[in-house]
Amino acid sequence: MMDEIRRLAAEVDTTALCDVGDDVRVMSPALRCRSANPVLCGPAVTVRCRDDFFGVIQAIELASAGDVLVVDGGGRETALAGELFARVALGKGLAGIVVDGGYRDLRFVSGCRLPVYSRHVTPKAGTTTKPGILGATVSCGGVPVHPGDIVIADHDGIVVLDPAVAVARLTAAAQVMATEAEVAERLAAGASLADVLNTAEHADRLTRGEPSRLRFTL
Repeated sequence: MMDEIRRLAAEVDTTALCDVGDDVRVMSPALRCRSANPVLCGPAVTVRCRDDFFGVIQAIELASAGDVLVVDGGGRETALAGELFARVALGKGLAGIVVDGGYRDLRFVSGCRLPVYSRHVTPKAGTTTKPGILGATVSCGGVPVHPGDIVIADHDGIVVLDPAVAVARLTAAAQVMATEAEVAERLAAGASLADVLNTAEHADRLTRGEPSRLRFTL
């Protein structure tokens, strides 16, 4: 299933995913890409820790190629990972690292091809005296993330999908993007928004207090 999910995810944007399902979880935009590549897709390996990154070491050792390491650091500023973690993740073939906390060593990380997201950048690292909570449901970027949830990110942000509906949501998102591509062609040829949207009908129905939906009219 992951092969199909990755194939579909490579063809769609997070914006299209958000357009097709209210159940798509969107992480806070405060989590920003710190590396040279914002695009990732993979199942979540989760860990929860506070101001101590020993749990992150444990989690990255457990993670397999294609996984996304999701770290619930409580949004605190302390760095829970840095250059060495990115190097290990690259070597293991991980799909990315998402830390709701601090990251450091951007001299290396900023040019790294591994997708790395964090809420903060700071030189100060945490301690290594407390085991993390591995493989539990965590909170990252303001949304719950369960182990195995599908984490997808691109230039617009990070979303999380239930694996049971991931293929359906991605397929629907691909259809949205196909429609938008047709709309873009018509706009490039000189069409107006009124030519591709039901703007007049939508305005009339809203004025009358009737339910309505803005949609493309291709």
